[in-house]
Amino acid sequence: MKIIHSPADALADTPPPETGATKSHRAYAQIRADILSCRLLPGTKLNIAALAGELDVSLGAVREALSMLQSEALVVSEPQRGYTVSPVSPKELADITEARIAIETLCLRASIERGDLAWESRLVAAWHRLSRLSQTEAGKDLHLSEVWSRAHADFHAELVTACGNDWLLRMRAMLYEQSERYRRMSVPLQTEARDVPAEHQAIFDAVMARDTERAAAALEQHLRKTATIVRASVAL
Repeated sequence: MKIIHSPADALADTPPPETGATKSHRAYAQIRADILSCRLLPGTKLNIAALAGELDVSLGAVREALSMLQSEALVVSEPQRGYTVSPVSPKELADITEARIAIETLCLRASIERGDLAWESRLVAAWHRLSRLSQTEAGKDLHLSEVWSRAHADFHAELVTACGNDWLLRMRAMLYEQSERYRRMSVPLQTEARDVPAEHQAIFDAVMARDTERAAAALEQHLRKTATIVRASVAL
């Protein structure tokens, strides 16, 4: 327990007050997380006043947050109707999948070519963590584990971090998050058996062997498998 010797000591432990920009960013981060995790489902009407009350921020902070999310295609706005969580569709899923395969395999090829020992070490660490985690919560086979989801995102990101092209990496990250909405929607409804760890293992082994063609093929197969299962599991 810390001993407080003076009022100044107490004030030193008090977090600084939030600014308008800080509150907008907090609202943005929370709404974004709720959309990507499907706590806010596609097509959900977003009530600005309700969100402001729930997040304890101003209406302006919520509007700014929603504007940022609109630029990421996570929400849409219509005149006189306000904001809605971006809907999903078979065409969008197909478009996202094809775009992600094109961008992510391009990044992966460059990453394998350019990656050094430090990159390999980070990738091994990301793979080790992911391989030790269960995809679903203990005793809840229909609920995706948030810890696994973060490790999964880290693994896919680390595969391509040696790419060297920041614009490609930004596009890859945006496509990953868009496809994540679809994948999370499918988990509770998934009926097709799938060995996700084996798919990740195949990608990891090929990358560590510096086998560019095998790694790109394994990644493409992994992404197409996800899209196929989502289409079969979710009523789009």
